[in-house]
Amino acid sequence: MNDQQLLRYSRHILLNEIGIEGQQRLLDAKVLIIGMGGLGSPAALYLAASGVGRLTLCDHDTVDFSNLQRQIIHRTSTVNQPKVVSARAALHDINPEVECIALDVRADAERLRELAGQADVVLDCSDNFATRYAVNRACLEQRKPLVSGAAIQFDGQISVFDFRRDDTACYNCLFPEDSVAAELRCATTGVFAPLTGIIGTMQAAEALKLLIGIARGLSGKLLTINALDMSVTRSSLSKDPACSACGSLIHL
Repeated sequence: MNDQQLLRYSRHILLNEIGIEGQQRLLDAKVLIIGMGGLGSPAALYLAASGVGRLTLCDHDTVDFSNLQRQIIHRTSTVNQPKVVSARAALHDINPEVECIALDVRADAERLRELAGQADVVLDCSDNFATRYAVNRACLEQRKPLVSGAAIQFDGQISVFDFRRDDTACYNCLFPEDSVAAELRCATTGVFAPLTGIIGTMQAAEALKLLIGIARGLSGKLLTINALDMSVTRSSLSKDPACSACGSLIHL
């Protein structure tokens, strides 16, 4: 770590739980972020500011004027640009030392497995169930920790699935893919702008703790927030033996 890095990350280094060794782990780390919208925006900003060595951004969408209400990584000047290109420019301004890979693609199952395999931690910041299930399966197969977040209207949730452990529940245990679930989208139901910042920032915090090796976190937990009255509920997750995704998975 050079003098500039020691200065840039000095407030992290002062923390006993992080120190120089923990900050070096961040500098050496690789994080995959799926979705550069309301959740991916604050998550990416804090991960870059914190010095995560490589960020891979994956999103096939372009910046729309209506996104600017909550997707704080984008700017009016980047409307109609690919979101990953807009985000990469913002992250470079914050911390040019961070390697930022922009993937303007809708990753299929095979590509997701490849990308997850190259990452130390994966953040699911997508806005639809199909992607969440696909990311869950990819992280399961590659045994990579997954930080999952969601926000709609005034309700948000975040959970951590640490697939380095055999007893960890997965996203499908929590929301079975074959169940009947109404999928709400921001485009049709709306979302309270600061809520996406709250959840996305918490995703960044959980990812940083996983990378540093801080055990206290949301692994095996589900935290829900109602932004109207700021009520917070924290519950434990249990692995479902009958889960179609992880129930019969055998780790070699």
